[in-house]
Amino acid sequence: MQPDLNALSVFAVVAQERNFRAAADRMGVTRSAVSQTISRLEETLGIQLVRRTTRSVSLTEEGQRLYDDIGPAIADVGAALSTIADIRGRPRGQLRLAVSSIAEKFLSGDMLTTFANANPGVRVDITVTDEEFDIVAEGYDAGVRLGEVIAQDMIAVPVSGRQRQLAVCAPAYLQRVDPPRHPRDLPGHRCIGWRPAPAVAPYRWEFTEDGRDFSVAVEPEFTTNDMGLMTRLACAGAGITFGMEDSFRPLIDDGKLVQLLEDYSPQFAGFYLYYPNRRNLSPKLRALLDFVHRMK
Repeated sequence: MQPDLNALSVFAVVAQERNFRAAADRMGVTRSAVSQTISRLEETLGIQLVRRTTRSVSLTEEGQRLYDDIGPAIADVGAALSTIADIRGRPRGQLRLAVSSIAEKFLSGDMLTTFANANPGVRVDITVTDEEFDIVAEGYDAGVRLGEVIAQDMIAVPVSGRQRQLAVCAPAYLQRVDPPRHPRDLPGHRCIGWRPAPAVAPYRWEFTEDGRDFSVAVEPEFTTNDMGLMTRLACAGAGITFGMEDSFRPLIDDGKLVQLLEDYSPQFAGFYLYYPNRRNLSPKLRALLDFVHRMK
């Protein structure tokens, strides 16, 4: 007996949420209905797909393999059905976005508020994250990242101008020490570093000299995954930090931060809204793409 599409769709949501209750809430059904559907699917296939605990579920090796195979296809079917349902109506439903924490202008509020006001039927769900993962497999409609880290099989639309990264510090810090003259001087300074996750090494600061790119491994006195905290520490005189110019520019203009090593900080391609190459885009994603094109 072949499993029906509905059972596979339920399994895909459970695989994304890793929780029966959360999956049930997302689909508007009971937890019992989700559990029974998964049990019937496992019985039909003759194999265990999930491991159940009192609080969550995890995929077995076979379950993960099944999800990896059907996830993109389920997403395409959902997009196609959404397109049909919305042919005579306005875009609606939940639009899930995974956005880099350093996409300052996209996250500033103005762009998203204007889009939401123009599309009242769309609920925007944003996960701010710098972890790299497959947005299709995780159930996102689109993401926003620096162009250089987007997979080549994605379609990417620019949502910012060219960017650059700067080393900055507070004027008070320079009252105590001489400024670095070259990026190689940075390891001798108090630095405030960034990492995307606890188990990941601090980000190496990237520069360019005579057309050649190179990076410097600083030894941060403070390390965090929160750009806001990095900025506040720098403004308090804790040391030198490094990040996107858009994040620092208002504070530089106000005199709270001073930019350093500017000659070694060229511009590069900025942020892009990216999404999988599908034949049928959901109306809610199409509405966002049309909005981004109009904002250029």
